[in-house]
Amino acid sequence: MLRFAIAAVFGALSLSACAQPAPLAAKAPAAAAAKAGPAATANAPAEQAVRKALTELNPGFQVDYIGAAPFPGFREVVVSGQLLYVSDDGRYLFQSQPYDTRAKSPANSEGLLGYRRDLLAKANHGDRIVFAAPNAKYTISVFTDIECGYCRKLHQDIAELNRNGITVEYLAFPRMGLGSKDYTDMISVWCAADRRQALTNAKRGGTVAAKNCTNPVAMQYALGQQLGVNGTPAIFAPDGTQLGGYLPPAQLRAALEKLSAKR
Repeated sequence: MLRFAIAAVFGALSLSACAQPAPLAAKAPAAAAAKAGPAATANAPAEQAVRKALTELNPGFQVDYIGAAPFPGFREVVVSGQLLYVSDDGRYLFQSQPYDTRAKSPANSEGLLGYRRDLLAKANHGDRIVFAAPNAKYTISVFTDIECGYCRKLHQDIAELNRNGITVEYLAFPRMGLGSKDYTDMISVWCAADRRQALTNAKRGGTVAAKNCTNPVAMQYALGQQLGVNGTPAIFAPDGTQLGGYLPPAQLRAALEKLSAKR
């Protein structure tokens, strides 16, 4: 599988999150092309060199997105959900989240953030399990798993997050994969008459009453893979920035405030 191939070549990232032990390769969306215009024309040789280098590395690699990196001399590339950086001549490649030491925050290009926002927009609000703040200032999208310890820890913070003006919108990401008990239990949660209570009960270790219905669990799981989620919780800010795994409420609010101040 492509995700296994990438992991074998580049290794895996470490987050305060529950790792996905056996990810299933999601069918990637059509490649996102750079917007037409003078900049796109100027970038064409670099993009061609990068695509050629990736094809030579593994003909099975499918480029979902490619654009200018937030630092010179590199392209920012998403391959089967995994974020890579490739030099404009195609020679050098690394997999990591670059950090801007001046801004003291992860370095993300506007192109990549827009790509992530477009993907997240595919998950309808009504298909998410929402814990809304009374006076919401921020909304985070959180890919979650009911068995994950860090997910349960974050859910214990829901009341405090809401008091801090943070609305939490959950999307399903059963780490054990489609067809697992984890997956069927999450379907039961999403099909419950009171999904918020069912999710809370499941994250407290309660018995999940079996239910079935038309549900978004598989779609949200595939969406998470397209976004490069490989552990839960995976927290995304409104602008598309991935904030990492579990963060204490005060630290999470501070991160959101910093992002908001940059806008």
